[in-house]
Amino acid sequence: MSAFNCILLCYDGSREGQHALADGARLAQELGAQLHVLSVISDAAWVQGAEVMSAVPVDIVSDSVKEVLEEGLQKLAMRGINATGHFAVGDPLDKIPFFAKNLNVDLVVVGHRRTSGLARWWAGKTDGLLLDRVTCSVLVTMGPAVSYDAPTGAPG
Repeated sequence: MSAFNCILLCYDGSREGQHALADGARLAQELGAQLHVLSVISDAAWVQGAEVMSAVPVDIVSDSVKEVLEEGLQKLAMRGINATGHFAVGDPLDKIPFFAKNLNVDLVVVGHRRTSGLARWWAGKTDGLLLDRVTCSVLVTMGPAVSYDAPTGAPG
């Protein structure tokens, strides 16, 4: 029996998210693990009262993120992988641990965007926040965009 029976993939449609989707899917397939895909729309802009975001109806942004989630699920289906999709509004650092706990996952897979020293300084120290909030393992993926046209088992 595998140590990872239930995997939560965090997917936002970005290049890093695509890589996480491919790596997590490959791992889930190899392990025969149950797979969940989570897309989170951050509400930080609305909470902070950003003027630009207040001009954009929440449902338009929400629909856009739901489309990204559906796209991820379709990419998995094209590879013969069945996954359950989840959508949430809020801070990803709150929502990812919430879903990880409630779904009783063994592994969370996230993509990582490399940043410059200045960007890291500006954003502050956030590198351990997710790790401090989950009780399961976390796989952080990095790399270029991947192709979903490759047959199962072939390099992505």
